[in-house]
Amino acid sequence: MSLAATLKKWSPNPRAGIVLVPALWMTFFFLAPFAIVLVISFMKSAIAMPPVAFEYTADGSISLLTTSYARLFDFDDLLYINAYLGSLKMAGVATLCALLIGYPMAYAIARAPGAWRHVLLMMVILPSWTSFLIRIYAWIGLLKNNGFINNFLIWLGVIDTPIQMMQTDFAIYVGIVYAYLPFMILPLYTNLVKHDHTLLEAANDLGANRWTAFWRITVPLSFNGIVAGSMLVFIPAVGEFVIPEILGGPDQLMIGKVLWQEFFNNRDWPSASAVAIVMLAVLMIPIAILQKYQNKASEENA
Repeated sequence: MSLAATLKKWSPNPRAGIVLVPALWMTFFFLAPFAIVLVISFMKSAIAMPPVAFEYTADGSISLLTTSYARLFDFDDLLYINAYLGSLKMAGVATLCALLIGYPMAYAIARAPGAWRHVLLMMVILPSWTSFLIRIYAWIGLLKNNGFINNFLIWLGVIDTPIQMMQTDFAIYVGIVYAYLPFMILPLYTNLVKHDHTLLEAANDLGANRWTAFWRITVPLSFNGIVAGSMLVFIPAVGEFVIPEILGGPDQLMIGKVLWQEFFNNRDWPSASAVAIVMLAVLMIPIAILQKYQNKASEENA
């Protein structure tokens, strides 16, 4: 018996049954954990397991505390504010670098002969099949003072002493761009490969050179792909923890690292939950932008 027939047997509306599966998935694996984190953010720390407890009023009712949220925006202690701003700056710069690197690569793949496109796309995707942690650890051997890059530059005579690259912002940018570059290339390629080449030929006939045609036609037409790729890199990069922890130093302050420390080092679950809730609220803006342009692209393809 087919899936549609089974759903029709058990439900008067097969469409409702099909929608029910992802709805239950989102409820159990997103909404329920989110609700738990939200409740914990209004609790207080306690010496218990889990290390949280409700605050009760004199009449025995539960009092929801906002002290964790107030601590985040305490201007006497700018730890959390600086962590949010540092994460946004890191993610923004890394997204711009990924765009500058990924756009030419996506453009080249889209303009490559049909037989080569699948090979080039496979080369972009293939590194993602290996462990994310191993790929980030591999950069230690490249960026450390006695690593491959410094040894190669010394051998060429370009430098006399090793360049400090590990435990710097540069190392974090390299790690983020390397890890999330496929998320930039694939949406751009999907957009660029659909462009009508006759528009460029028409622009050339009207006297526009290649650069003018590129900036006046190709870039505007690929705007949806630029936005989609940028958001797919920016959103996970804001909360990145592994890359700053491995390649960065103690001075690199990102909200993902602060979140980890609050949960596991300080065992301050209410503050950590508040940090996570505010981070999600901040990310709702780029998520909404991404959804808008994805819907727009779907309408154009329909």
